[in-house]
Amino acid sequence: METKVNIGGQAVIEGVMMRGPGGLATAVRQPDQQIIVKKDSIRTISDRWPFLKLPILRGIVALVEALVYGMQALNFSAQAAGEEGEQLSNREMAMTMAFAIGMGILLFIVLPTTAAKLIQGMTTDPFWFNMAEGILRKVVFILYIFAISRLPDIQRVFQYHGAEHKVIHAYEAGEQLETENVRKYSTLHPRCGTSFLLIVMVISIIVFAFLGWPSLMWRIASRIVLMPLIAGVSYEIIRMAGKYKGGLVHACIVPGLWLQRLTTREPNDAQIEVAIRALQEVLPENDSQKCANVNIS
Repeated sequence: METKVNIGGQAVIEGVMMRGPGGLATAVRQPDQQIIVKKDSIRTISDRWPFLKLPILRGIVALVEALVYGMQALNFSAQAAGEEGEQLSNREMAMTMAFAIGMGILLFIVLPTTAAKLIQGMTTDPFWFNMAEGILRKVVFILYIFAISRLPDIQRVFQYHGAEHKVIHAYEAGEQLETENVRKYSTLHPRCGTSFLLIVMVISIIVFAFLGWPSLMWRIASRIVLMPLIAGVSYEIIRMAGKYKGGLVHACIVPGLWLQRLTTREPNDAQIEVAIRALQEVLPENDSQKCANVNIS
């Protein structure tokens, strides 16, 4: 039986980035309808420090690398798709990432933990304060996803997100990577980053519920410090969900699959072609699916 390599991906502006064991490939549909591909090698810190490949630690590394490579792919796709503006330098990308992380901390940590005190008249139990904070965090996250999913430009990105999932499903099923074969698959995938983020929030509710209710600054600091560890645990759950299609592990990611109905859209054939091209570029040379024909027009 042919062994399938582990493939991950990300939707970008008018395209898809795929990551395989041999590197990264970002395929983008240009304004003239041609597909341009940028390939990059992967330089993971885990190769230099093997202990970072241990469970949980590997999830933290994967998250950091996903942020870095994802930002680079978005930068390339914006230029290739004809977006105005010059390409960002490494310093500008670092500043953009820092700003995005800062906004995430403000929106998903500071706001919920501050607003949780609104239930102070109902209870004085720290456990319920923490539970309220976790529920508020999930509500803010879902409302945020719902709001941005209404934007036309984001909806196109979500179509490419759906194309990415369909192509990976087809590859994992052993299908030839042709548009007709890919089209029938679901836009939902258990290893999606949307499911990962939802699992992070669920686990954070469980962990933070037993940490008491210290001052606001200590609460914010504890959430930031523990978040990498929680992300590492969530990564292991996502990995297991990708391997085992049933049972308790799969049940844990079902809410994430539901949420993907907001973050994915049904792609058209042209978008599927872009996702196929990106995946083909990261498959091993001897993979029979790499040789499937794709109509690029």
